[in-house]
Amino acid sequence: MTGVLSPLRLPLFAAPMFLVSGPDLVVAACRAGIVGAFPTPNARPIEVLDDWMRRITDELARARDEQGADTVGPWCANLVTHRSNERLPQDLALVAKYRPPVVVTALGSPKPAIDVVHGYGGVVFADVVDLTLAKKAVDAGADGLACICSGAGGHTGALNPFAFVSAVRAFFDGPVVVGGGISDGWGVAGAIACGADYVYMGTRFIATTESLARDAYKQMLVDSGIDDLVVSAGITGTPASWLKPSLRANGYDPEHLPAAPERDYNSGAAMSGKRWMDVWAAGQGVGAIRAVEPVAAVVERIEREFWQAQRRFAAWRASAPARAAAGAPGGAA
Repeated sequence: MTGVLSPLRLPLFAAPMFLVSGPDLVVAACRAGIVGAFPTPNARPIEVLDDWMRRITDELARARDEQGADTVGPWCANLVTHRSNERLPQDLALVAKYRPPVVVTALGSPKPAIDVVHGYGGVVFADVVDLTLAKKAVDAGADGLACICSGAGGHTGALNPFAFVSAVRAFFDGPVVVGGGISDGWGVAGAIACGADYVYMGTRFIATTESLARDAYKQMLVDSGIDDLVVSAGITGTPASWLKPSLRANGYDPEHLPAAPERDYNSGAAMSGKRWMDVWAAGQGVGAIRAVEPVAAVVERIEREFWQAQRRFAAWRASAPARAAAGAPGGAA
């Protein structure tokens, strides 16, 4: 089902990131021709979410007038459907009001969102980390799956992306987003080649001028590499990939993190005083970040890399007849 979100410059989501994705990042991503997404819990209280959604819809309408509708990507709201989220009905009411073309559900069943989103013609993707959850999401009526794999930043998965997509394709032919450690156009091309339709890219967009991340967070990403990460459920109750320097700065020992607390994802609760407010996440693609840049510049580079990867595929295909003639295995049929 490639093309379900057309037109897109690249098959790419600027992934929804807790405490990082806001209206400026969403609009910049959509203006750059990809999907711009944000988690609704970032906007608290509910009046802030109303304001954010109004800003996004108004600014994207203006962008379509200014640069052409076919150059602006769709926006996406990421809903937490975990039973602890008491604000979900209010979030859904705003979804019905502002009609994001894409809704991604996380940490729970997609079922609460499906009737609302389908009611205005939108599509629902379910964020899943294993095959059991993927099958449950499909059975619940999700239009697509966002397969969160090993290497993802923030709440992460444990499966290899190639294996995960292959296993999902054995029972699901709908649109699939894959995320986990992908920070360049080469990785986007590889994900599409393995059977995904779209890619979630989060960490690379934290270090952009439009993200909500603090300047110190962005600089930490520039200064860090893959060995500066640790996965633990000890901060939020769900396994997540954290920056070790950030943990140390907040009094945690990365080698001896606490046991997982009870999960609480209530978007109606105040965020002040929460220790995880100052603990920063990143995925395994962190090493690709060299500088803090505007979203437009990041997308332009990813596009160049993506088409360079396509040329590698084309060069490989062009060599097939010669290899076949020489009797090499794998030649053209």
